Amino acid sequence: MQSKKFFLLGVVLCCLFAMALYQLANSRQWQLFGNIVSQVKTEEKVVALTLDDGPSMRYTEAILQLLDVYHVKATFFVVGQDSQRFMQQTKKIVQQGHELGNHSYTHPSMLFKSLSTIRQEIEQTDKVIRQAGYQGDIHFRAPYTQKLLVLPWYLNQTNRLNISWNLGPDSHSTRAVKKEAESIAQYVLDNVQPGSIILLHVMYENGEASREALPLIIRGLQQQGYAFLTISELLKRDQR
Repeated sequence: MQSKKFFLLGVVLCCLFAMALYQLANSRQWQLFGNIVSQVKTEEKVVALTLDDGPSMRYTEAILQLLDVYHVKATFFVVGQDSQRFMQQTKKIVQQGHELGNHSYTHPSMLFKSLSTIRQEIEQTDKVIRQAGYQGDIHFRAPYTQKLLVLPWYLNQTNRLNISWNLGPDSHSTRAVKKEAESIAQYVLDNVQPGSIILLHVMYENGEASREALPLIIRGLQQQGYAFLTISELLKRDQR
């Protein structure tokens, strides 16, 4: 009887430990080593628009044209293999004054990956970003926000920030938002705060609702008096 109690206690503790690891792995505010940034502390009405994945042959040009119309600079967290495949589009992002961030080379989950795999995913993408002519700081964003266990350590060792977000209306973690343009835009407009980091996925075919929401978000935030900065610019406004 006593052994059965210890067994059940062990099962409960293992479950609690697994749940804690899961929460830590997917947290947008916490990681074991180094710094993760989901929002900047500032009283200024400034935000950063970040666009994940790609670039793509089909959608990059239209996104760049839209940003140019509204005089908005964004941070593109690009996938290395896509950036290499569509180098012309990657270079154009840089030429138009936007920021490039590192979103890994093949977009894998980085949970429990080896050091060599993590190093290759990050360094190979950095190399492609430099080949595109980008000369600024290269910030990192973990695919799926997942980051156990070696990834945070490696980011800290190489002095890299892990950039997450506080407004991700089309992300898998924001389940309450309907994946429709109006709902996506309204979520951002209702929840924005000074220093917010906005995440959208607009580079692939399944991002149609987010592409349609993008001008609604930009116009709405500009009407509220917000200015758009790149991640590097936003970090300089941090009052912490």
